[in-house]
Amino acid sequence: MHREWKLAEAKNRFSELVNEALSEGPQLVHRRHETVVVLDVREYHRLKGKRADFKQFLMGKGPSLDRLDLTRDRSPMRDSKL
Repeated sequence: MHREWKLAEAKNRFSELVNEALSEGPQLVHRRHETVVVLDVREYHRLKGKRADFKQFLMGKGPSLDRLDLTRDRSPMRDSKL
């Protein structure tokens, strides 16, 4: 179960915040109208998942583009007034 912290409290009790993130799960820290989450790096990696970067995606096995029609449309263009 996560706990919610105000920023000042989280700063003053940072070690406790980290210990709770490691043992209890994600901790929410609020600053005015913004909230961040402090969590264990293992949980972060689990949530993030394994994703290929763009180059790996293009070079790897993925959806085939062989049937993609890349021919140019040769119909006349519209007249436009500039």
